Amino acid sequence: MTPKHLVNTGNSVLDDKINEWLQWNQDPVAEKEVEVLISNADVHVLSNLFLKRLEFGTAGLRGRMGPGYSQMNDLVIVQTGQGLTKYLLATMPDVMQQGVIIGYDGRHNSKRFAELTAAIFIASNIKVYLFSKVCPTPFIPYGVLQYKCAAGIMITASHNPKDDNGYKVYWDNGAQIISPHDKGIQKCITENLKPSESSWDISKVYESPLYKDPLDNIMHTYFEHIKQSVLYPEVNKNTILKFTYTAMHGVGYDYMTAAFDAANLKPFITVEEQKLPDPEFPTVKFPNPEEGKSALDLSIKTANQHASSIILANDPDADRLACATKTKTGEWYIFSGNELGALLAWWMLHVHKVQYPDANIANVYMLSSTVSSKILASMAKKEGFNFEETLTGFKWMGNKAVELIKEGKDVIFAYEEAIGFMCGSNVFDKDGINAGVCVAQMAAYLETIGLSLYEKLEEIYNTYGWHISQNSYWICHESDTIKAIFEHLRNYNGHENTLSHAHNACRKVCRIYLALYDYKVNKLYAQQCMRWIDKLKEILLMSLTLLPYFLFAMLTAPLIQSLYCLTPFFEEAIVNDTFIQQAFLEENIL
Repeated sequence: MTPKHLVNTGNSVLDDKINEWLQWNQDPVAEKEVEVLISNADVHVLSNLFLKRLEFGTAGLRGRMGPGYSQMNDLVIVQTGQGLTKYLLATMPDVMQQGVIIGYDGRHNSKRFAELTAAIFIASNIKVYLFSKVCPTPFIPYGVLQYKCAAGIMITASHNPKDDNGYKVYWDNGAQIISPHDKGIQKCITENLKPSESSWDISKVYESPLYKDPLDNIMHTYFEHIKQSVLYPEVNKNTILKFTYTAMHGVGYDYMTAAFDAANLKPFITVEEQKLPDPEFPTVKFPNPEEGKSALDLSIKTANQHASSIILANDPDADRLACATKTKTGEWYIFSGNELGALLAWWMLHVHKVQYPDANIANVYMLSSTVSSKILASMAKKEGFNFEETLTGFKWMGNKAVELIKEGKDVIFAYEEAIGFMCGSNVFDKDGINAGVCVAQMAAYLETIGLSLYEKLEEIYNTYGWHISQNSYWICHESDTIKAIFEHLRNYNGHENTLSHAHNACRKVCRIYLALYDYKVNKLYAQQCMRWIDKLKEILLMSLTLLPYFLFAMLTAPLIQSLYCLTPFFEEAIVNDTFIQQAFLEENIL
């Protein structure tokens, strides 16, 4: 341990925080990293590490692994576990009997973080269901409901870069935590920062009578639910389609294999290089299937080698799904999250109508978030079911689904544009395993009526109107900058704006969402508008390079003439109503 008198940064508050962390920390590797920073007198980095603290954001914590209070490490995990335990004991009278369920992905330190969390709960006499191997994130919300747990914890950073990790929390309703729980947990964390000796002792976890491994039971019940939901088992069995699957170096392979078996589908072709969990993600720049061809190049190569026409890709914790299909021209088409959402919405409605022909369609609900396409609203208007829009994130859609089901409603589908899909209501969160097997079944059925996934998408748009969008994003490592941008957006021109927005400070990402939708728009009209949106996007990108800020903007157009662009941090707006009108006139759109 670095003696206190050697820590002299010139900031006494910083010195105290560094000494406190070094005193409580038990990770020698992390300690050495801090000592190097102290020796180099790197006050700026030390300030960022020790004067700021990771806070609960979307469902929990997520950040880079490393020393300090602003990164993910053993001490921060212990403090978080202690705070969550205290909060559960204070708010859940039966928490000891209900217990908690804990899972982890294949990232560096994920298993250790899960074991530290389990040790803390067991030390407080709380039953722990800790998975004995890596599992998909959706197994945690599913397991909360199966075991009637007080809470669930998943150690994962999903599709983030390899140096990140996270701590995701679910409540007893099976949905991600929302206020007031996030604020209550954060308060309990800050009130219980000093680690207990028992919090570090993971050796007793597996010997404790309070420990149970839920893997076999969850595997049985989860895939039995998939089996029961299969609409056309013989179609699945006899399909001539070949599917290629990649786990993206994550946890999905074993579980998607079991899902295909449960659905009576033939085994898929595997992208062998990405089959098993590997925390280094060696074959991809980012382990995010949403990146498109850059993330799916090995999948496309494998599919071409095996004459496969459909690719399914999970992210590393298997809660999201990407899909690509080979078109008649031999090119690969990668569906956006909004496009795959439209296809799955049609499929889930089709399944519901066939399985429950006498059910009242007015009792059916679909959900999406404010940053997603309005295709579900168009479908609901024509088909007679209900559509509800929530704030950004599945924590809102999951809790809304729980609320609706308690009212006796049938929630059959929810999605978000970032390739997250909730098919059915067995899991109140996005589920890439279930979504993957639903896409495979849909494709198998469509093949029997002479349609491909791409052709069905065009049919959906011709029926309900064309909905198109483009997304871009930038990584920003300064959370204060992101907060300032969004505050400016919400109060642009001195008054509160009602424009939809997304705020993902956990990933430290600012996105530009360019969306276009119209109930009466046709394909040609939509393509013309998208070309104009490309031009606007280029303008925004060029402007961003001139400023030390990251801009978020969303364009939504129920009527094309009413496009707006918010441009915070500019002396004068580069885009205004007159500019937009003129641009459309030049493109012969108006």
